[in-house]
Amino acid sequence: MKKMWKALCAATLAGMVMLPVHAEEKTITMGTLSWEDLTPITGITKKVLEDSGYTVKVVEFSEWGIAYAALGKGDIQVLASQIDYAANDYWVKNKSRLEKLSPVSHGLYQGIAVPKYVPIDSLDQLNDNADKLGGKIIGIEPGSGLMSDATKAVSEYGIKLQLVEGSTAAMTAALKSAVDRKEPIAVTVWEPSWMAQKFDLKFLKDPKNVFPPPQGYYWVGHKGFASEYPRARELMASVFVPVADITAINGEVKDGKTMDQAIQNWTSSHGELLKRWENVKQQ
Repeated sequence: MKKMWKALCAATLAGMVMLPVHAEEKTITMGTLSWEDLTPITGITKKVLEDSGYTVKVVEFSEWGIAYAALGKGDIQVLASQIDYAANDYWVKNKSRLEKLSPVSHGLYQGIAVPKYVPIDSLDQLNDNADKLGGKIIGIEPGSGLMSDATKAVSEYGIKLQLVEGSTAAMTAALKSAVDRKEPIAVTVWEPSWMAQKFDLKFLKDPKNVFPPPQGYYWVGHKGFASEYPRARELMASVFVPVADITAINGEVKDGKTMDQAIQNWTSSHGELLKRWENVKQQ
């Protein structure tokens, strides 16, 4: 009887050893939006995954709603997003089909800013300097989250300056013109942005906390991604791109490089860091 039991146990153990182990798929489809904060994050993480043997396809979307719908359906598997505030509605709507994987950057902030040579430090000082600022705050596209918050700020602080709707391009042109002549100007702007670096801007203090606090960026996956791609998930969790680096990459793009060239310059100059990321929890 003992011999039969030992034989049975041995056969069972052998069967367990012979069971095929599921190999992790090596092809990943990422989503992104063609924005100056998300594109560097996506490109750098893509490089880390490709260096570790993955084939990465990137699909670009025009707006959050379409991107989150694709992620929820599984048409893409991962997406870098600011789910704390900027895309919170889309996260909440779809999160039963999604999972938060890991933080990848932090520091997104948007508000009203002036060049550092302008002697104004707070939103509640705008009215006293309305004439110097031409009675205007130069805004961007109507309907954007930034313009919505700026409209609330105008109401909350009783700001008498006109919040001018327009476009990012028109705001940038007005800002450049004012800075070239060292003239006062107030604009709606965000960080990370090459403009904050190029034009040496300062955000006006917001004592009433109308604008949201600095936000984080996260990798969000289609539900089940972490269990299906455990190694890829560990690699992605190792990546963290500071906002200052995102800004610098976009500064290179503004100076004439393509985004791919700027990302390649960054990865080349951070080779040792990438190696540490790629060696994390090597299995």
